[in-house]
Amino acid sequence: MLAIVDYGVGNLFSLKSSLAAIGVEALVTGNPEEIRKADRIILPGVGALGDAAEKLRAGGLDKVVKDEAAKGKPLLGICLGMQLLFDEGEEYGKHRCLGLIPGKVVSMKPVIPEGYKVPHIGWNRLIFPEDRPKSPLFKYVSEGDCVYFVHSYYASECGPYVIADTEYGARLTAAAAKGNVYGCQFHPEKSGKVGLSILKAFCELKPGEEAGI
Repeated sequence: MLAIVDYGVGNLFSLKSSLAAIGVEALVTGNPEEIRKADRIILPGVGALGDAAEKLRAGGLDKVVKDEAAKGKPLLGICLGMQLLFDEGEEYGKHRCLGLIPGKVVSMKPVIPEGYKVPHIGWNRLIFPEDRPKSPLFKYVSEGDCVYFVHSYYASECGPYVIADTEYGARLTAAAAKGNVYGCQFHPEKSGKVGLSILKAFCELKPGEEAGI
């Protein structure tokens, strides 16, 4: 069973519907015991990083997610959920995150050209690193396939853990992984067949199977 962590942030049921479309049963839950029983976890989220981190901690779900990831359980953070996987974020002040992937979340404004709109909203292509094997998360997709983004901040200082970039006037982190912990800045559940293929690949990961990074 797959658990979608419900901590009061995000459109959880579109994600559940996407998983149902690929034949995967998912439970939307904020119950720590249900999350512990699951064999894989998705941490979604939209909105402000500081508020999300606070809500996660308020329910004790930060500890649950970290404990289960430490057991080798596959974990996927999506959009704001990916940003929570890093050490800290700088959205309206500094915020401590889960520390599961080294790096920090910063504004894209200083790195993209003037005239590019923020937030970055729309379809952009995946670019895979040339110096490492393609991540198992992308085994059913090809470089250049497009996915759907909605974000103003991105993961920085995480180069060794980047498994895909995208181009929006500058190279921005599209996905990252460390061990059994994966993050997608884009929304697989809004990315059509490509997104469903990424969710399918995640659901095929076995507990203890690592990204190799």
